[in-house]
Amino acid sequence: MKKYDVIVIGSGAGGIILEAAFRAGKKCAYVDRGPLGGTCLNVGCIPSKMLIHPADRVMEIQEAHKLGIDAEIKRIDFAAIMERMRQPIQESRTHMREGLMNAPNLDFYETEGHFIADYTMKVAGETIQGDEIFIVAGARPLIPPIRGLSGVKYLTNENLLSLKQLPKSVIIIGGGYIAAEYGHFLSAMGSAVTILQRAPRLIPNTEPEIAAALQKALSRRMTIYTNVEAVEVWQTNKGVAVLARDLNSGKESNFTAEQVLVAAGRQSNADTLSLEKTGVKTDERGFIIVNEHLETSKPRIWAFGDIIGRFMFRHVANEEAGVAWRNATGGNKEYMDYSAIPFAIFTYPQIAGVGSTQEEAARNHDILVGTARYKDVAKGEAMMEDEGFAKAIVEKKTWKILGFHIIGPHASILIQEVVDLMALGASAWDLAVGIHIHPALPELILSTLEHLSDPLHKHEHEQE
Repeated sequence: MKKYDVIVIGSGAGGIILEAAFRAGKKCAYVDRGPLGGTCLNVGCIPSKMLIHPADRVMEIQEAHKLGIDAEIKRIDFAAIMERMRQPIQESRTHMREGLMNAPNLDFYETEGHFIADYTMKVAGETIQGDEIFIVAGARPLIPPIRGLSGVKYLTNENLLSLKQLPKSVIIIGGGYIAAEYGHFLSAMGSAVTILQRAPRLIPNTEPEIAAALQKALSRRMTIYTNVEAVEVWQTNKGVAVLARDLNSGKESNFTAEQVLVAAGRQSNADTLSLEKTGVKTDERGFIIVNEHLETSKPRIWAFGDIIGRFMFRHVANEEAGVAWRNATGGNKEYMDYSAIPFAIFTYPQIAGVGSTQEEAARNHDILVGTARYKDVAKGEAMMEDEGFAKAIVEKKTWKILGFHIIGPHASILIQEVVDLMALGASAWDLAVGIHIHPALPELILSTLEHLSDPLHKHEHEQE
């Protein structure tokens, strides 16, 4: 049996633990079934954004007419766009592997491992044991139990990245982040896209007004059905067919396309590790249960990232890695603070948010709510941005920002000053301390806060 100070299972944000362990002079084992670099680098945020960037340019060209510019796209080289995405990812994996192979005091097991006893794993025919174990093994596409689905060649966010030819038409089963982003990409490239969303709206965990604005924008170039459930899939001579049922009326309809993309959520990889043999518990969905310090039900075994199912973003996993490491090696236990977690959805229009929705905040706080449109500020008017807007949720007594949500150009950039303010525990008033450039889009944030009002009184006034 080989014994280690630290075992890290999974790459991606697990690499942060590994680097910290190196600096501390620990003997380490790195267990990763691949692809090396984790979800974000290989099948998640990096490749998807490399594809979405040219899709954004396509949309900007197509919408240039509203600014008085007559432009056209002569050709889209889909194969070149896909290859441009794949090449740097492969280079990054190669660079990472070379570094691991030459690292001192490290054994790198590029294969799947399974627990066989307390703190003990079987990996590549060897038995290894660790004093501190960090489980960062991620998640994979959730494949719903749709009749016939296993008998067709369906796409996921993973194998879609291997496409060399653009499908003429695609049915997307699901309506979350992945479905919306790839719907945008495929549509911009020239595919006829149909989205079948089981929930009442796209991106169900966003503000209802923002979900409605996104659906309105995307519906101009694709077909979107909500409250529908895919019940059967089968192969046809020209591609695939999907039978879907309307959850309100019960009516069933057939949809056909060249390809079907399953984007129905994420499933924890915890079920691949035989965790029950080392006493680590999972919840009813299969995600690892951790406490506020990111420790599992087994002392000295820690878990974070997608495998715990809280906030499936790489920037969150990076933060969790630092908390878990400090808790494993320090004296005082540190809490992971999820109150100001930012997110962005790179659709067209872009969506970004941080903190609570209005519904969530109203459960425990007296709140003020403010909204402002892009066209309420000079730069937004210059851009002729008629539909984008921002929404703020503020605690009435302290003026602390509880949540902020934006849909429109550069939303992922605009949200950052709000994120920083919330992380510092500052109030909405503090945002105005720094001078904002005029005319520039960050004035949208100030304008949103200037429109704060009590949503209950507003509702009463509307009823009158």
